[in-house]
Amino acid sequence: MILDIVKVADWKHGNEKLLLSNAPVFLPRILMKMDQHFSYVVIRNAFYPQAGIGISANTFLLCLHTAAVFVGIKPRLTDLPVTHLALTHILMLLTMGLLVSADIWETQDIPGDFKCKVLAFLNRVMRGLSICTTCVLSVLQAITISPSGSWLAHFKLKSTNPIVGLFVFLWVLTMSLSSNLLLCTVATPNKTQPGLLFLTERCSFLLMSYRSRTFFLAFMAFRDLLFLGLMVLSSAYMILFLHRYKQRSKYLHSPHFSPRSSPEQRATNTILLLISCFEILYCVDCIISLFTGAVCTSDPILLGLQMLLANGYGTISPLVLISGDTQIIKSLKTKWRNKGQFLSKLI
Repeated sequence: MILDIVKVADWKHGNEKLLLSNAPVFLPRILMKMDQHFSYVVIRNAFYPQAGIGISANTFLLCLHTAAVFVGIKPRLTDLPVTHLALTHILMLLTMGLLVSADIWETQDIPGDFKCKVLAFLNRVMRGLSICTTCVLSVLQAITISPSGSWLAHFKLKSTNPIVGLFVFLWVLTMSLSSNLLLCTVATPNKTQPGLLFLTERCSFLLMSYRSRTFFLAFMAFRDLLFLGLMVLSSAYMILFLHRYKQRSKYLHSPHFSPRSSPEQRATNTILLLISCFEILYCVDCIISLFTGAVCTSDPILLGLQMLLANGYGTISPLVLISGDTQIIKSLKTKWRNKGQFLSKLI
């Protein structure tokens, strides 16, 4: 009995020596993980005010265009893409907010795997629709300002029916390209499991086969490059158009040709600013994605920064569109003032 006690004492003493001798190895790793987790929590908490501002601004933009339809203001061809963009960004910010929120995961009524799959899928679909809608808005604005004798004038639309059909196609395309998330997104298990990539604290990605991963990434890259290319071409056309307009106004020396007096010029400047914001954020997001994909890392800090960048456009875009589109606000004020005067005469 005494011998057993001595053995136990020697074993504990040996383990203490082992832990103390390996302390310089384990402690930095533990501190590094704690520092990463703390940094991720800080970045995640920074997302909440960003999402709050973005959801509020997009809701205001959506209500603004909805009210314009109800009061009888003649809709423009770009109004439908702007409304669709606002709705897309509301859903994108909401789904990401639910993904990083801890409250939704406390309810046990819905399985964690199902919540992860649905929220990650919807968020990816909304992100895809964001780039598609921005591209449609850019191309439509380029077509709208094109002179009647240009080749773009042949694409001018008289109704929004083709735009509705295009959006239906884009929804189907984006949902198809994001369907892999319904298979590879899972709730993060309590125990460490190899082959999982970090998404949020509660959700993870299962590594797909090389063939499947290459297939989906190739089609997504083709879609993004196609729409980015169209945005660059339409932006170049609009910049060239504005330059020619400015040169012509200087030549004529007429206040009628001042860019400030033309709603089309202000709308074009707003779209160009919107595209510039999107392309800057998209390029930085791509750089982080390529880095994490090349080194096969799922660093929470990098993914948190990528989350802020990916959703930053959803917050900035409604502010740019609201500040630039003063025409619809003035039209709404005029309509409400006329209706108020009409009702006061009746009373």
